[in-house]
Amino acid sequence: MLKLKLLIVAGALAATTSAFAQPAGGGGGAGQSPEMQAARTAMREACAADLKGLCDGKQGRDAMMCLRDNADKVGGGCKDAMAKMRAARSQAAPQS
Repeated sequence: MLKLKLLIVAGALAATTSAFAQPAGGGGGAGQSPEMQAARTAMREACAADLKGLCDGKQGRDAMMCLRDNADKVGGGCKDAMAKMRAARSQAAPQS
C-alpha cells in the first residue's frame, strides 16, 4: 500500500514538474541561487497533491497563480513551502 502511495505521489510530481519550471519573473532557471532552487524543489514536492487536486491541468504561471488563489485550501506543508518560496524570492530580489 505504501508503494502505491509513493507511486501516486511520484506520478503527480512528475506531472507537475513543468508547472514550476519557470520562475515568476519569466526568465530561465539559470543563475538562480541555491536557496531559490531548494525552495522551488521543496514547493514542487510539498504542493504536488494540492496542485493536482485544486489546479489540475494548469501549468507554469497559471498553476502558480491557482495555488496562490487557493492558498486557504492547500495543506500545511504546501503553505509552509509557499512561504519559504516567497522569502527566497524576496532575498534574491535586487536591493534598491
